[in-house]
Amino acid sequence: MPRSNDALTTAARLWPLVLVAGLALVAGPALAHDVSEADRAAVQGIDGPAFIPFLYLGAKHMVTGYDHVLFLIGVVFYLFRLRDVVIYVSMFTIGHSLTLMGGVLLRTGANPYLIDAIIGLSVVYKAVENLGGFRRIGVLIDPRLAVLVFGLFHGMGLATKLQDLALSEEGLLVNLVGFNIGVEVGQVIVLAIVVSALNVWRKSASFTAGARYANVALVAAGLALTAYQIAGWMQE
Repeated sequence: MPRSNDALTTAARLWPLVLVAGLALVAGPALAHDVSEADRAAVQGIDGPAFIPFLYLGAKHMVTGYDHVLFLIGVVFYLFRLRDVVIYVSMFTIGHSLTLMGGVLLRTGANPYLIDAIIGLSVVYKAVENLGGFRRIGVLIDPRLAVLVFGLFHGMGLATKLQDLALSEEGLLVNLVGFNIGVEVGQVIVLAIVVSALNVWRKSASFTAGARYANVALVAAGLALTAYQIAGWMQE
């Protein structure tokens, strides 16, 4: 009987590691920010305002963007109060909204592989912070500022992908606003699931030890995403 209990305890500690590692494996082939051929064809066939289709595309892109999801998991992992969740997510929203809107409207962008590599590193950064890694070496960075800065890179990645779609100038602003709102809708959906799951897990005895495993898995996932994108950049 004790062996059975030990096995259950070990499984409870390891399931976050398995879950995050699974997300990382799926994220690689998915390219996280990539747009499906069906969505690409639908968007390129639009000439004029199309708020709802772009809202849907923005929500879908956030929900299926595994790098976004992994980063958000890291951000809210140790946030126990709703007020703190709202503050941190607002910083992320401000960051990615600025570069998403500004990047498309001003026609500025960057190499998508390098931007996505930085986004992968944002996952690593947040997980290392959660593990207390920076505090141990005496590096003190305002976590809210870090979330804002990485939000800028996440938005830049979104802007780069949108510009790759060669959007029509007709109705561009309306469509861009729709996409940005869609991203926020998708973000709320992701956060509702993640925060609810974390709240349930925190009540279990496995959380203290399992949390460390989960954040180590986030580090591994972020490094995998980064390496994947750098490899793509080098093969261009």
